[in-house]
Amino acid sequence: MSFKSINDILCLLQLETKLQEQPFQRLLKCWSEVVGTTVAAHARPLSLQRDVLRVATSSAAWAQNLTFERQRLLVKLNAVLPTPLVDIRFSTAGWHSAKQVDQPPKLSAPLQHPSYLGKEFSIENDVKSTASDANTAFADWTVAIQGRLQGLPLCPNCECPTPPGELQRWGVCCLCAAKKFSQKE
Repeated sequence: MSFKSINDILCLLQLETKLQEQPFQRLLKCWSEVVGTTVAAHARPLSLQRDVLRVATSSAAWAQNLTFERQRLLVKLNAVLPTPLVDIRFSTAGWHSAKQVDQPPKLSAPLQHPSYLGKEFSIENDVKSTASDANTAFADWTVAIQGRLQGLPLCPNCECPTPPGELQRWGVCCLCAAKKFSQKE
């Protein structure tokens, strides 16, 4: 009967678990280290079949760029994996279904939007039209819109009625702000 030290037994157990570990699981563990954090944010391994890795990308541009880098990535991944990969296929298919959602996107409340007019201008307060034809319905709609615009401050550029939040945020209405921002590019 031979006695082995605890360190030897632990090393053997650790080696056995590494050998028994599935190749795809090992790939997932080392993915961000091998490809880098930027690429890992835009590319996620989906499956490994017949030594071909399928990777979902966030956009077609990422898929194309990573396809050009395929050979370099194969060399880096094969240096880490026990069984070498034959090829990598990049596609946008599966990106949304494979995406891990940590937190739902924060939606801004309508009350915080710069174009918010307040409760006194809500749709519920508009006169509900029971018009029988399109012209009457349009006339009712224009009266309701003109009623909403009464009392709003005017944009300094185009002098159209503007919600106060837009004037506070951009100093002009949203249309003039969009024109200003597009001219800067």
